[in-house]
Amino acid sequence: MTNSIVIADDHPLMLRGLTDFLNSKGFNIIGSATDGKSAYNLIVKEKPEIAILDIRMPHMTGLEVAEACKKNDIDTKIILITFDKEEGLYDQAKAFNVYGYILKEFAIEEIEACIKSVINNTPYFSDEIASYLQNSHNEKPKEIGCLTKSELKIVKLIANNKTSQDIANELSISIRTVDKHRSNIVAKLGLDKKPTSLSIWATLNKHFL
Repeated sequence: MTNSIVIADDHPLMLRGLTDFLNSKGFNIIGSATDGKSAYNLIVKEKPEIAILDIRMPHMTGLEVAEACKKNDIDTKIILITFDKEEGLYDQAKAFNVYGYILKEFAIEEIEACIKSVINNTPYFSDEIASYLQNSHNEKPKEIGCLTKSELKIVKLIANNKTSQDIANELSISIRTVDKHRSNIVAKLGLDKKPTSLSIWATLNKHFL
């Protein structure tokens, strides 16, 4: 992978503008897509060094593509571009090992610096959100104190990307018991019941566990 890049955005003007701009700067654009599923298939097929993805796309969002890449140990570094300024999205991006996160209104100004940073294995986030990401998890969540020793042990394993089966094997308990613990943990932490919510929380708070 020699600085190869794929770009995905469901807005044709944005896709064309970004592609033309990066080509003019000498970057190696090897493919583009207009929806998340096509983007993921392109990443799997071409194995680019970098994928620049819009967060909100049909079929799969940029975050879902990032999650699939992390889950399947794909080395492509993800850069997300978005109009969204919701803090929860930044948290998810961080949990899915996203390397770059830039706001669309600054995309052309920042994308070149972002790519160069990512090539050097240094995450890059738009200035508007960098301070939030650096400061958002400095305080230990009080909910951790509500968890039992067994629950904490399970959350630590989840933070290390262990599946329920892995946890059951490691702790010599049944998967049913693991699932019951997970359900109790989700309730105590006040998380929603999406399958990824607990793993995102565990990853973000790993240093407190």
